[in-house]
Amino acid sequence: MTTPLATPPPAGPGRTGRPPRDLALLVPAALAALLVLLALAAPLLAPYGPTAGALKDRLLGPGSPGHLLGTDGQGRDMLSRLLWAARPSLLGGFAPVAVAAVLGTALGLLAGLGGRVTEQALLRSLDVLYAFPGILLAMAVATVLPAGLGATVLSLSVVLTPAVARVVFTEVRRIRSAEYLEAARVSGAGRAAIALRQVLPVVAPVVLVYASSLVGLAIVYAAGLSFLGLGVSPPTAEWGAMLDELRPGLLTRPAVAVLPALTVLAASVVFNTLGEALRRRVGDSGELTEAGR
Repeated sequence: MTTPLATPPPAGPGRTGRPPRDLALLVPAALAALLVLLALAAPLLAPYGPTAGALKDRLLGPGSPGHLLGTDGQGRDMLSRLLWAARPSLLGGFAPVAVAAVLGTALGLLAGLGGRVTEQALLRSLDVLYAFPGILLAMAVATVLPAGLGATVLSLSVVLTPAVARVVFTEVRRIRSAEYLEAARVSGAGRAAIALRQVLPVVAPVVLVYASSLVGLAIVYAAGLSFLGLGVSPPTAEWGAMLDELRPGLLTRPAVAVLPALTVLAASVVFNTLGEALRRRVGDSGELTEAGR
């Protein structure tokens, strides 16, 4: 006689049901997609050009006729500049994370599957970079490069690569004694073949989830570099550079001056929330390591 299967209790407010989990992932994913779409559609959505302005319209407050979010000190429309600034600002977040994901994965695989000497040499070299505070290391690298988006991408790539490499190495170390890897070695497969065919498919989801959690941090760092004059420079519209330009108006027009800062905060929260949602989703199955945080 067979025992009937127990019916699982319905998901309630205190239980982890699939709809709440899906909503926690879908909402930040939709907002992140919206930010990207706004950046791509800036030429169509912006009512003015990013550098078009008139001194007679300078420092208008939000809600002024023809300028929904007001104008800056040179009479340029804030809504238009915020939309145009989304392009370099988001690129300053996505590009270094992508570079760090590729380089960090390669270094982590090499350290995890190489010999003892290779492992120690790579890990100790990465520890040197990992020991510096991220923003200070980014500033140090950016100061020796010509100001621009390239300096932002390169400096942040240097900052983020060691963290990604640590995550990949930890994951490789966890699985490198697995039976299927031993079988591949016995069959005569080389280290490169094992890394690409056996290990990379396992660590790739972990890297993607971890990299998604770094985008918000990279956006803040990129804005900080531009604010300090080490990243994108005026008159190019970029959130950090706009914040620097609007500093004199903090006392006279604070509602306008804080708009770039609020935009950076909103973008950072969206991508951080998305990264945490992905981390929880993958972490529920025990696939995501906490290394490198």
